[in-house]
Order: sequence, then C-alpha cells, then structure tokens
Amino acid sequence: MVEPDARTVRALEAALQGVAATISCADYRTARQRLSDTQPDLLVANLRLEAFNGLHLVYLARLVSPDTVCLVYQVHHDIGLARMVQAAGAFYERRECLPAAIAAYLEWDLPAQDRRDPANADRRGDFRGGRRVVDFRVVPGGLDL
Repeated sequence: MVEPDARTVRALEAALQGVAATISCADYRTARQRLSDTQPDLLVANLRLEAFNGLHLVYLARLVSPDTVCLVYQVHHDIGLARMVQAAGAFYERRECLPAAIAAYLEWDLPAQDRRDPANADRRGDFRGGRRVVDFRVVPGGLDL
C-alpha cells in the first residue's frame, strides 16, 4: 500500500486485518524499491504521490509481476485520470469507498480489467470491486461471484 497520509494507511490496514498481511510505503521511491524486491498479490496506491503518481507504480508492477492486481485511488474524482488508470490495466476507486471495498480485491474472482464507466463513480455503491452489475449472476440461494 502506498499512501503518504498515516490516517488513511491505518484505515486501509484495518480493512485488511485478518484478510492479508500488508506492507505500507509513504512515498514513491520506497514503494518502487519494495516492488523491485517483492511480488505482491495486490498493489494499492494513491494516484497522487508528489512528483510521481500511482500509475508509475502500476507500470513497474506489470513489469515485475504481471499477476499483481493493481488498485489506484484518489480523493478527488477525475474521469480522465480514472480512464488512464483503467487503460493501464489497474482498477480505480475513490478513497472514500476504498476501506469498504479493499478486501474484495483479494477475495473476489475479478474480471481481467476494470470495465466500469468512471462517469458513474460519484454514485455511492455503484463503483466498487471492479465489477459491473452484469458480472453478478443470480443463482438459487444468492449471488454467484
């Protein structure tokens, strides 16, 4: 997880407690070194990291470990940046939705790419977990994830 704000790191670590071990980095340079040394299952990065951004880490993660699921988030929603994140092969979330959705990125069988329309990101609950409504199939007894 790459986030300069300590409060956000604590919230995200709490959301992943019992689901996954986490390694947190406060800046791009530290995260870049960690990505060179390890191959995480999930990379979670803030889009804004001073002179760099989370997309730089997505590109590096794709080179080091193509199987790493990459999730980029930001505080202020920007449709153009969201589409760039998706074009890079990463999933996109708004920071306010991230604590509730983050565990799903490890637990769900995700589609190959985030196909959601970033124009819908302002609707609460419609833009979580990299899935569209059509990705869920209703089966007897509940939803088939």
